[in-house]
Amino acid sequence: MSDFLKISRNSQILEIVLDRPKANALDAPSSREMGKLFAEFRDDPRLRVAILTGAGEKFFSGGWDLNAVADGEEYLGDFGEGGFGGFPEMTDLLKPVICAVNGMAIGAGFEMLLRADFVIAAEHARFMLPEVRIGVAPDVGTFLLPKLLPRQKALEILMTGRQFSARDLASLGLINEVVPAAELMERARAFAEDLCRAAPLSLAAIKEAVHLTENLSFEESYAALRSRSWPAFMKMLESSDSQEGAKAFVEKREPEWKGR
Repeated sequence: MSDFLKISRNSQILEIVLDRPKANALDAPSSREMGKLFAEFRDDPRLRVAILTGAGEKFFSGGWDLNAVADGEEYLGDFGEGGFGGFPEMTDLLKPVICAVNGMAIGAGFEMLLRADFVIAAEHARFMLPEVRIGVAPDVGTFLLPKLLPRQKALEILMTGRQFSARDLASLGLINEVVPAAELMERARAFAEDLCRAAPLSLAAIKEAVHLTENLSFEESYAALRSRSWPAFMKMLESSDSQEGAKAFVEKREPEWKGR
């Protein structure tokens, strides 16, 4: 694995620190490396949750490396299996990803957060989509922000290139928690440990259902569920873990999840 990714494993939690001076910006090759890492996380049954953060306190990620852009790297180039940043397009990654935002999240570095499952940000973190000021348009942000926010607020973020604070975005529901910088990783780890208390197959079923029902009505969602065509959801229903939770409750003990 490339030396710009600092990796540690804390029991069932994978911690990834993006350390690519000067601004933790990514080009296509480094994004592909992140995709390989998130694929390994996806496929490792010993790992339950991933936390992604940036090195230092100034940048979470500066987004697309403008040096690569100036050298002709293509906007629609090959950024790897999971798209820019390793996970945003990896729809079969059915494990939680937490982004712990330690500083500036700019451009594609901001857009990565829109595909994370949880975002915890330091109080000093700042966010912006400056693409319109350099002659292009955001892609992920343009796809998702109008679905997540009122049209006018989404277009303000997309079209002005303005900078927003962590509390600005928390007020819009794009950030789960805003914490002092010194407490960022402590809080992200506590959040991850809380997720590890849940049944892994249940979390996978939820991520699968959220993805597959994104454009379905309530009635269509239930019809799809009753068709038994959702692999992760059916694996959960047919697992021994689906009985373990009730047994543990009755026996007044913590459940012992097997993931099967």
